[in-house]
Amino acid sequence: MTHHPVVDAHHHFWRVARGDYHWMSPEMGAPLYRDYGPADLEPLLRRAGVDATVVVQAAASEAETLYLLDLAEATDFVAGVVGWLDMEDPRFAERLEAFRTHAKFVGIRPMLQDLEDDAYILRPAVLDSLAVLAQSNIAFDILTYPRHLPYVATALERVPDLRAVVDHLSKPDIAGGGIGGWARDIARIADFPNVHCKLSGMITEADAGAWRPCDLEPFVDHVLAVFGPERLLYGSDWPVCLLAGSYAEAMNALRSVLCGKLPAAALADVFGRNAVRFYGLEL
Repeated sequence: MTHHPVVDAHHHFWRVARGDYHWMSPEMGAPLYRDYGPADLEPLLRRAGVDATVVVQAAASEAETLYLLDLAEATDFVAGVVGWLDMEDPRFAERLEAFRTHAKFVGIRPMLQDLEDDAYILRPAVLDSLAVLAQSNIAFDILTYPRHLPYVATALERVPDLRAVVDHLSKPDIAGGGIGGWARDIARIADFPNVHCKLSGMITEADAGAWRPCDLEPFVDHVLAVFGPERLLYGSDWPVCLLAGSYAEAMNALRSVLCGKLPAAALADVFGRNAVRFYGLEL
């Protein structure tokens, strides 16, 4: 029987004392205000049957990207690192080339959701950097709220060759059941054939204390319809998911929603093979 690799295409590591996590403060307390590293994740992956992962930046600094690359170099199960670069840096192309020398560097992610300018992605310097990414065939992770999606769509029109993936379905209001505007805008993003979507970060957008897998279903159904199973990637969003459930609960919630809808081959795509193809992972 052929074993298809299971890949968690979205999680984080951090060390609080590094000090460049702008969103983190002691007031946050448990479970996020503590260190998380490979030794914390490895037993969870083993029990969940996950073979490899992609670790994604959590700080807007090159220093954190180097920190993650060092961890990846020493950690067999980490197959890829999505880092951070200043997209308005005149030396963006040069900095990108420097990071590409790392075997496990697979993409970049600006933290669009946290920037004051909702239209940041349309700034001329940023569009120039997106064109460099497209030319280099480096993946771009899109971290947004639904309100950002119209700007993202315009950017994709300007840089149609960009290979991109929407993180966390763009964080729709799962707790409030708010599908309408998000559904229209994410469908527009799905019209670009080079764009994928991560089935990640959902349980933290649901009612944290009382969510059920069926709460996720309308949102999963919609992205399944507009992207198709060949452009969806599973991601745990660990340790952020711990705000609403365990690693296993986040994964099992998605499995329970998808298992009756997709044949085995499509499930293998969503839970691993798509991530391998999209990020160019070497397993």
